Amino acid sequence: MTVFTPPELFVLRHGETEWNASGRMQGRLHSPLTPKGVTQAHAQSRILSDVDLTGVDIISSPQTRALHTAVEVFARTAAQIRTDERLCEIDAGAWQGRLRDELQITGDPKQTEDGPLAFYEQAEGGEGFAALRARCEGFLSDLSGPAVLVTHGIASRMLRVVALGLTDDAMVDLPGGQGVVFHLKDGVQRVLK
Repeated sequence: MTVFTPPELFVLRHGETEWNASGRMQGRLHSPLTPKGVTQAHAQSRILSDVDLTGVDIISSPQTRALHTAVEVFARTAAQIRTDERLCEIDAGAWQGRLRDELQITGDPKQTEDGPLAFYEQAEGGEGFAALRARCEGFLSDLSGPAVLVTHGIASRMLRVVALGLTDDAMVDLPGGQGVVFHLKDGVQRVLK
């Protein structure tokens, strides 16, 4: 496990998508934001309006749902948003596009408020947590200063466990959700609402 001190981070998960609402696995596939998802992005914009983001890099996953969220969040400020493939959601292999109810997981489901993490670790042909962790470690180690990261549910959890110096198992205990901002500074995470 790589240990380093990342810069100050503001981590956002994309707003609700049509597939989130229907219980379908997304992974690297695309699904548009619902009206609720756009409202959640606007809530994140309001949260960040109280934060001085001067000199803060804004980086989004290039996946449509994350980039759409980033544009909704920063439309009023006309901030420049760059993308980085390493912020993409974990690849869920053959399970992408399938309803969660159709899928069978074994052992501990690693239940969170956003659903079982085991779906992503056990996905047939998927990326898995070890590869996702390596990708997130590489991304965070390349940051040169404070950043706002617009990403996805599982990628957000892994970015945060890496930034906080935790093991993969700690993803279960981290808060999730859409329409909030996770603020990480000096090894401490706060949820901004």
